[in-house]
Amino acid sequence: MEETTPKRSTDKFPFKFSPMMLFVFILLLLLCAGGFGLTLWQFLDFLKGDIGSVWEWLKYLLMFFVCGLLFVLVIAMLIRSQYVITDRELILQFGLIKTRYELKKIRSVRHFMGSGRLAVYFDDMKNQYSIIVVKESWFKPFVEALKARNEDLEFDFITPDEESDWKKK
Repeated sequence: MEETTPKRSTDKFPFKFSPMMLFVFILLLLLCAGGFGLTLWQFLDFLKGDIGSVWEWLKYLLMFFVCGLLFVLVIAMLIRSQYVITDRELILQFGLIKTRYELKKIRSVRHFMGSGRLAVYFDDMKNQYSIIVVKESWFKPFVEALKARNEDLEFDFITPDEESDWKKK
C-alpha cells in the first residue's frame, strides 16, 4: 500500500494597506463613479441629437469600458490582495496579479523590529528579497506557516539599535 502525506491547507494573510493607499483606492473609486456619471450624462444628451455617428458611439462605449474596468481592478485589489502559502509556493496576490515564489528558494526571514517590517530573502539573484506587508500581529503565524513547509528556513530579528547600525553600512 502506498503511503501518502496529508495535504496541508493553504494559509492566507491579507495585505495591510496604509491609510495613504486606502485613500488612493477610495479616490480612484470616486473618479470611476464620477467618470461613469459624466459619461452617462453626456450619452443621454447625445441620444437626443444625431445618433448616427459611429465615432460618438465608440467614444461612449470606450469611456464606459475604461471606467468599469478601473472600478473592477480597484475592487479586486481591495478584496484579493493577500499572501497565500501553499505546500510548494508563496503566492503574492495583488488583485488580479499573482506572483509565485518557490518555498525551497526562500533562504531566510528577517523581522526588523524598529521599522516593523518582515523581509523574506531568496536564494536566487532575480528576487533577492520581498517585504511582507501584513499586520505585525500576523508576523509570527506567517513565519510559522513558512517554517512548517520549509524546515531549512532561517528566522532572525534585528533590534532597533542593530537596524540603525545596519542602515549606516
